[in-house]
Amino acid sequence: MNVDGAQTLAERAAAVQRSASDDASDVPSPCTSVCRMDSQSGFCEGCLRTLPEIAGWSTMEDVARRSVWRAIELRARAGLWRIPEQPGDKHA
Repeated sequence: MNVDGAQTLAERAAAVQRSASDDASDVPSPCTSVCRMDSQSGFCEGCLRTLPEIAGWSTMEDVARRSVWRAIELRARAGLWRIPEQPGDKHA
């Protein structure tokens, strides 16, 4: 993920949060079809979810899904996906 991708994801997450006041019943999946877990951060490189968030998505209530979206927004805005590469790391 790069800075632009994180900004776009944060904006998408904020839009999902704003829709909480609407009568929209379905919370969209954050999946971007880039399903690769970063070994340093523990987040998916495409959607910034953790493995438990990804695995539990299909059984979550909308309130829980919106909480995941909020966590994604905070992660994206804080730059938590940018774990500094350590010497000798081939992929961070």
